[in-house]
Amino acid sequence: MNLANSHKPRVVILGGGFAGVYAAMELESQLANRDDFEITLVNKENYFVFQPMLPEVISGSIGILDTVSPIRRLLPKTRLIVRDVEALDLQQKNITLSQGFRPRPYSLQYDYLVFALGNVTDFRGMVGLPEHALPFKNLADAIFLRNHVIHVLEEAGIESDPELRQQLLTFVIAGGGFSGVEVCAELNDFVRHAAKLYRGIEQTDIRVVLLHSSERILDREVSKELGLYAEELLYKRGVEIRLKTRLRSASSDAAILTTDERIPTKTLVSTVPSSPHPLIDGLDIPKDKGKIKCNGFLEVESLDGVWAVGDCALIPNPSGEGFCPPTAQYAIREGTTAARNIVVSVRGGQKKQFQFKGLGKMGSLGYRSAVAELFDYFRFSGFLAWFLWRTIYLWKLPGLDRKIKVGLAWALDLLIPPELVQLKLGTAQGVAQAHFEPGEVVFRQGDLGDSLYILLRGEAEVVREDHGEQKVIAHLQPGEFFGEMALLNQKTRWATIRCIKPTDVLTVKKGDFTALVANLPDMRQTFENVMAKRMGKNK
Repeated sequence: MNLANSHKPRVVILGGGFAGVYAAMELESQLANRDDFEITLVNKENYFVFQPMLPEVISGSIGILDTVSPIRRLLPKTRLIVRDVEALDLQQKNITLSQGFRPRPYSLQYDYLVFALGNVTDFRGMVGLPEHALPFKNLADAIFLRNHVIHVLEEAGIESDPELRQQLLTFVIAGGGFSGVEVCAELNDFVRHAAKLYRGIEQTDIRVVLLHSSERILDREVSKELGLYAEELLYKRGVEIRLKTRLRSASSDAAILTTDERIPTKTLVSTVPSSPHPLIDGLDIPKDKGKIKCNGFLEVESLDGVWAVGDCALIPNPSGEGFCPPTAQYAIREGTTAARNIVVSVRGGQKKQFQFKGLGKMGSLGYRSAVAELFDYFRFSGFLAWFLWRTIYLWKLPGLDRKIKVGLAWALDLLIPPELVQLKLGTAQGVAQAHFEPGEVVFRQGDLGDSLYILLRGEAEVVREDHGEQKVIAHLQPGEFFGEMALLNQKTRWATIRCIKPTDVLTVKKGDFTALVANLPDMRQTFENVMAKRMGKNK
């Protein structure tokens, strides 16, 4: 890049997980007082989630917000944009972000780019899982699962049908890695403790099932000795572990295994499978198994000025054995190394290869128990491992305020029973109603297509602007729909819709509209016929 340009180089980081946030932290420390480049971080939330503590939100051992830190507080010198990434042009170095309150695209130029998008839960190709399995990846998932568990306990407490009651009190968790085991342990502790407050629910009524495809749980995470300890402990606490067993599909009433066995349940949690961010799938960049291929400097192969770190990146392990594991301790160091190499690209100097050997692995097993493996030599289990787990993660938690809050929450958890408060949070409706006054605009020409509209009452006009001149090309009456062109063609709005009278409309969100036309060919054909007719009239 030519540093003689008038603008300061802009570093854009996509993703606010461990890798992205720590890359930005290092860039800020390198920036110091020189102010010779800009830092922008794009994330769909304005907070950073400390993932290892997320399962404790289920049981209420810590507060709902104790696992998150505001990114603006962590990164005061970084410009934060809270939006999703819609598209990326690597040739033009341009990023298109999702819409805000108005459905208009937001374009962001960059000079240096860091992929830190992490992984997403991916149920594609698995029958019934997108509809009925609960993922566990972020704070919203943890809150939803906690509310759901309290809800099924409330219903089980008054349910007279023994079959439905058993479904309500059966909890299935798929995945025997750290995520699945920690979720299973916390959920099991919480349900069994909370059930004591419900008349008629006995401990023997509760069934918690953990599914894992290998011969033992935590087989890739810790030694055989610690894995067997974890199994034995969970067995003692009432968890039913199914080894060499996979989840095949799901329905609203059951989890169906690859053995064709059906486990009746209303709570199915799946921590597998996961895959890189969908944006990466559509990019023409070097990939292997969906992950971005990098060299030892964390640069994306064959691309200048582009780095990839964290779970979405395939990074050669400095040990020479395979690739770096998708863990927080690696992501933090990868982000830091990439940031330093970016600074070298801006100021000149010699880049350094990523060098790090894992310090160890730890996993919580619920009530005052854990497993820990440090430096490949020291292995701990039980209370000592649990104490190490809490001490080390409390120390790693960013921000003094969060350390204090979590420390106090853990201390109070020893004395005060968990709360059974169910937060009934509102969710976005697939179909909603909206009202517009005369002269107000439903959407504008050039906006992104975000919804289909059905006119219930009132009247609206279709206004098309060409070369600065506006022309009314049609009037819409009750019963007519509009907005289908941008959705079907995946383009921006072709015209402006302006209300003439007080107008009420039904809105169908893009995702719901796409699902309808994808599964109902006759409906799609109807929309396409109307679209063709309208386009023909206005040529």
